[in-house]
Amino acid sequence: MIGKSMFALLAVTLTLLVPTLTIPQDAGEKRTLIINGQSTGVPVIQMNGHFFIGLEELAEAVNGSLSYSGSAIALSVPIRSGSSNSSASTAAPPAPTPSQPVSQNPGFSQRFLAAGIEQMSTLREWHTALASAIENGFPLSAGLLAPYRTSATTNLRLAMVAVSTPSDRSAYQLLNTEFQNMANLSDKYVKMRDNLAFIAPDALQNDDLNQRIIACGHSLAAMAASGQFYDDGSCR
Repeated sequence: MIGKSMFALLAVTLTLLVPTLTIPQDAGEKRTLIINGQSTGVPVIQMNGHFFIGLEELAEAVNGSLSYSGSAIALSVPIRSGSSNSSASTAAPPAPTPSQPVSQNPGFSQRFLAAGIEQMSTLREWHTALASAIENGFPLSAGLLAPYRTSATTNLRLAMVAVSTPSDRSAYQLLNTEFQNMANLSDKYVKMRDNLAFIAPDALQNDDLNQRIIACGHSLAAMAASGQFYDDGSCR
Protein backbone atom coordinates (compact mmCIF):
# COMPACT_ATOMS: atom_id res chain seq x y z
CA MET A 1 0.00 0.00 0.00
CA ILE A 2 1.43 3.39 -1.03
CA GLY A 3 1.71 5.77 1.93
CA LYS A 4 -0.51 8.88 2.02
CA SER A 5 0.13 12.46 3.22
CA MET A 6 -2.71 14.64 4.41
CA PHE A 7 -1.63 17.51 2.16
CA ALA A 8 -0.18 15.64 -0.79
CA LEU A 9 -1.87 14.05 -3.77
CA LEU A 10 -0.27 11.02 -5.33
CA ALA A 11 -1.08 9.77 -8.82
CA VAL A 12 0.63 6.66 -10.17
CA THR A 13 0.05 5.98 -13.85
CA LEU A 14 2.50 3.74 -15.67
CA THR A 15 2.28 3.61 -19.49
CA LEU A 16 5.03 1.77 -21.32
CA LEU A 17 5.95 1.64 -25.00
CA VAL A 18 8.35 -1.27 -25.31
CA PRO A 19 10.07 -2.60 -28.47
CA THR A 20 10.19 -6.32 -29.00
CA LEU A 21 13.32 -7.68 -27.32
CA THR A 22 14.93 -11.07 -27.46
CA ILE A 23 17.13 -11.59 -24.41
CA PRO A 24 18.96 -14.86 -23.82
CA GLN A 25 17.93 -16.31 -20.48
CA ASP A 26 21.56 -17.01 -19.57
CA ALA A 27 22.81 -13.53 -20.56
CA GLY A 28 23.51 -10.69 -18.14
CA GLU A 29 23.20 -10.60 -14.37
CA LYS A 30 19.87 -11.64 -12.83
CA ARG A 31 18.52 -9.55 -9.96
CA THR A 32 15.54 -9.46 -7.61
CA LEU A 33 12.85 -6.76 -7.92
CA ILE A 34 11.58 -5.41 -4.57
CA ILE A 35 8.34 -3.40 -4.55
CA ASN A 36 7.42 -1.43 -1.40
CA GLY A 37 9.85 -3.53 0.62
CA GLN A 38 8.50 -6.87 -0.60
CA SER A 39 10.50 -9.23 -2.76
CA THR A 40 8.76 -10.34 -5.96
CA GLY A 41 9.22 -13.06 -8.53
CA VAL A 42 9.50 -10.53 -11.33
CA PRO A 43 12.54 -11.45 -13.46
CA VAL A 44 15.12 -8.66 -13.76
CA ILE A 45 18.14 -8.94 -16.05
CA GLN A 46 20.94 -6.38 -16.32
CA MET A 47 22.63 -6.09 -19.69
CA ASN A 48 25.03 -3.40 -20.92
CA GLY A 49 24.14 -1.14 -18.00
CA HIS A 50 20.37 -1.40 -18.53
CA PHE A 51 17.68 -3.34 -16.66
CA PHE A 52 14.97 -5.43 -18.34
CA ILE A 53 11.95 -6.85 -16.53
CA GLY A 54 9.12 -9.28 -17.30
CA LEU A 55 6.02 -7.14 -17.88
CA GLU A 56 3.48 -9.92 -17.35
CA GLU A 57 5.04 -10.84 -14.01
CA LEU A 58 5.22 -7.15 -13.03
CA ALA A 59 1.53 -6.61 -13.85
CA GLU A 60 0.63 -9.64 -11.72
CA ALA A 61 2.82 -8.43 -8.84
CA VAL A 62 1.08 -5.03 -8.65
CA ASN A 63 -2.42 -6.37 -9.46
CA GLY A 64 -2.36 -4.43 -12.72
CA SER A 65 -3.41 -5.29 -16.25
CA LEU A 66 -1.81 -5.17 -19.68
CA SER A 67 -3.35 -4.14 -22.99
CA TYR A 68 -1.71 -4.43 -26.40
CA SER A 69 -1.86 -2.59 -29.72
CA GLY A 70 0.88 -3.52 -32.17
CA SER A 71 4.17 -2.73 -30.47
CA ALA A 72 2.44 -0.61 -27.80
CA ILE A 73 1.97 -2.14 -24.36
CA ALA A 74 -0.06 -0.26 -21.72
CA LEU A 75 0.34 -1.26 -18.07
CA SER A 76 -2.54 0.00 -15.89
CA VAL A 77 -2.00 0.07 -12.12
CA PRO A 78 -5.23 0.77 -10.21
CA ILE A 79 -5.35 2.77 -7.00
CA ARG A 80 -6.86 0.56 -4.33
CA SER A 81 -8.46 1.52 -1.04
CA GLY A 82 -9.06 -1.12 1.63
CA SER A 83 -9.12 -4.77 0.60
CA SER A 84 -7.83 -5.71 -2.85
CA ASN A 85 -10.81 -8.04 -3.14
CA SER A 86 -13.32 -5.21 -3.09
CA SER A 87 -16.16 -5.73 -5.55
CA ALA A 88 -18.04 -2.48 -5.03
CA SER A 89 -20.48 -1.38 -7.69
CA THR A 90 -19.24 1.26 -10.13
CA ALA A 91 -22.42 3.30 -9.75
CA ALA A 92 -21.91 6.62 -7.98
CA PRO A 93 -23.18 6.63 -4.39
CA PRO A 94 -26.07 8.91 -3.49
CA ALA A 95 -25.28 12.25 -1.92
CA PRO A 96 -25.81 12.52 1.84
CA THR A 97 -28.85 14.43 3.04
CA PRO A 98 -28.01 18.15 3.19
CA SER A 99 -28.07 19.75 6.60
CA GLN A 100 -28.54 23.36 7.63
CA PRO A 101 -26.32 25.97 5.92
CA VAL A 102 -22.87 26.49 7.36
CA SER A 103 -22.89 29.34 9.83
CA GLN A 104 -20.15 28.40 12.26
CA ASN A 105 -17.69 26.49 10.09
CA PRO A 106 -15.72 23.89 12.08
CA GLY A 107 -13.78 22.94 8.94
CA PHE A 108 -13.20 19.42 7.70
CA SER A 109 -13.08 16.40 9.97
CA GLN A 110 -9.77 14.55 9.81
CA ARG A 111 -11.49 11.38 8.63
CA PHE A 112 -13.25 13.12 5.75
CA LEU A 113 -10.13 15.07 4.81
CA ALA A 114 -8.16 11.83 4.48
CA ALA A 115 -10.92 10.18 2.44
CA GLY A 116 -11.30 13.28 0.25
CA ILE A 117 -7.59 13.46 -0.52
CA GLU A 118 -7.62 9.77 -1.43
CA GLN A 119 -10.55 10.34 -3.80
CA MET A 120 -8.87 13.34 -5.41
CA SER A 121 -5.73 11.26 -5.94
CA THR A 122 -7.77 8.49 -7.57
CA LEU A 123 -9.54 10.93 -9.88
CA ARG A 124 -6.18 12.36 -10.93
CA GLU A 125 -4.98 8.82 -11.64
CA TRP A 126 -8.05 8.20 -13.80
CA HIS A 127 -7.62 11.49 -15.65
CA THR A 128 -3.91 10.86 -16.26
CA ALA A 129 -4.63 7.40 -17.68
CA LEU A 130 -7.25 8.82 -20.06
CA ALA A 131 -5.03 11.72 -21.14
CA SER A 132 -2.03 9.43 -21.68
CA ALA A 133 -4.05 7.07 -23.88
CA ILE A 134 -5.36 9.95 -26.00
CA GLU A 135 -2.02 11.73 -26.35
CA ASN A 136 -0.17 8.52 -27.30
CA GLY A 137 -2.87 7.11 -29.54
CA PHE A 138 -3.47 4.01 -27.43
CA PRO A 139 -6.78 2.21 -28.04
CA LEU A 140 -9.38 3.35 -25.53
CA SER A 141 -11.89 0.95 -24.05
CA ALA A 142 -14.18 0.74 -21.05
CA GLY A 143 -12.09 -2.17 -19.79
CA LEU A 144 -8.86 -0.18 -19.88
CA LEU A 145 -10.31 2.55 -17.62
CA ALA A 146 -12.53 0.29 -15.50
CA PRO A 147 -10.01 -0.12 -12.62
CA TYR A 148 -9.85 3.66 -12.16
CA ARG A 149 -13.64 4.05 -12.23
CA THR A 150 -14.05 1.26 -9.68
CA SER A 151 -11.45 2.75 -7.33
CA ALA A 152 -13.00 6.22 -7.64
CA THR A 153 -16.46 4.83 -6.89
CA THR A 154 -15.18 3.01 -3.81
CA ASN A 155 -13.32 6.04 -2.50
CA LEU A 156 -16.32 8.29 -3.09
CA ARG A 157 -18.40 5.96 -0.91
CA LEU A 158 -15.74 6.09 1.80
CA ALA A 159 -15.80 9.90 1.66
CA MET A 160 -19.60 9.87 1.98
CA VAL A 161 -19.42 7.64 5.05
CA ALA A 162 -16.79 9.95 6.60
CA VAL A 163 -19.01 13.06 6.36
CA SER A 164 -19.60 14.51 9.85
CA THR A 165 -19.45 18.31 9.63
CA PRO A 166 -21.29 20.87 7.46
CA SER A 167 -18.03 21.53 5.60
CA ASP A 168 -17.67 17.80 4.92
CA ARG A 169 -21.15 17.68 3.41
CA SER A 170 -20.56 20.68 1.21
CA ALA A 171 -17.20 19.39 -0.01
CA TYR A 172 -18.68 15.95 -0.68
CA GLN A 173 -21.14 17.51 -3.12
CA LEU A 174 -18.22 18.92 -5.09
CA LEU A 175 -16.32 15.62 -4.97
CA ASN A 176 -19.41 13.89 -6.32
CA THR A 177 -19.70 16.44 -9.14
CA GLU A 178 -16.03 15.93 -10.03
CA PHE A 179 -16.58 12.17 -10.11
CA GLN A 180 -19.61 12.52 -12.41
CA ASN A 181 -17.73 14.86 -14.74
CA MET A 182 -14.76 12.51 -14.92
CA ALA A 183 -17.07 9.59 -15.70
CA ASN A 184 -18.77 11.61 -18.45
CA LEU A 185 -15.42 12.65 -19.94
CA SER A 186 -14.16 9.06 -19.92
CA ASP A 187 -17.37 7.71 -21.47
CA LYS A 188 -17.29 10.41 -24.15
CA TYR A 189 -13.90 9.37 -25.53
CA VAL A 190 -14.51 5.64 -25.17
CA LYS A 191 -17.69 6.09 -27.22
CA MET A 192 -15.79 8.07 -29.85
CA ARG A 193 -13.27 5.23 -30.07
CA ASP A 194 -16.06 2.64 -30.36
CA ASN A 195 -17.56 4.66 -33.23
CA LEU A 196 -14.13 4.80 -34.92
CA ALA A 197 -14.15 8.60 -34.68
CA PHE A 198 -10.80 10.37 -34.96
CA ILE A 199 -9.42 11.58 -31.62
CA ALA A 200 -6.70 14.20 -31.92
CA PRO A 201 -3.76 13.85 -29.51
CA ASP A 202 -4.54 17.33 -28.14
CA ALA A 203 -8.31 16.77 -27.95
CA LEU A 204 -8.46 17.32 -24.18
CA GLN A 205 -6.82 20.73 -24.43
CA ASN A 206 -9.87 22.03 -26.28
CA ASP A 207 -12.47 20.14 -24.27
CA ASP A 208 -14.56 22.38 -21.99
CA LEU A 209 -15.52 19.50 -19.71
CA ASN A 210 -11.87 18.58 -19.28
CA GLN A 211 -11.00 22.17 -18.37
CA ARG A 212 -13.78 22.20 -15.74
CA ILE A 213 -12.43 18.99 -14.24
CA ILE A 214 -8.93 20.47 -13.99
CA ALA A 215 -10.21 23.73 -12.45
CA CYS A 216 -12.32 21.82 -9.92
CA GLY A 217 -9.34 19.65 -8.99
CA HIS A 218 -7.26 22.73 -8.24
CA SER A 219 -10.05 24.17 -6.12
CA LEU A 220 -10.48 20.95 -4.14
CA ALA A 221 -6.73 20.72 -3.57
CA ALA A 222 -6.67 24.29 -2.21
CA MET A 223 -9.53 23.44 0.14
CA ALA A 224 -7.73 20.35 1.40
CA ALA A 225 -4.60 22.38 2.08
CA SER A 226 -6.51 25.05 4.03
CA GLY A 227 -8.78 22.60 5.88
CA GLN A 228 -11.74 24.91 5.22
CA PHE A 229 -14.61 24.74 2.74
CA TYR A 230 -15.24 27.51 0.24
CA ASP A 231 -16.98 27.32 -3.12
CA ASP A 232 -15.38 29.43 -5.86
CA GLY A 233 -17.70 28.01 -8.52
CA SER A 234 -15.04 25.87 -10.21
CA CYS A 235 -16.86 22.61 -9.52
CA ARG A 236 -20.29 23.61 -10.82
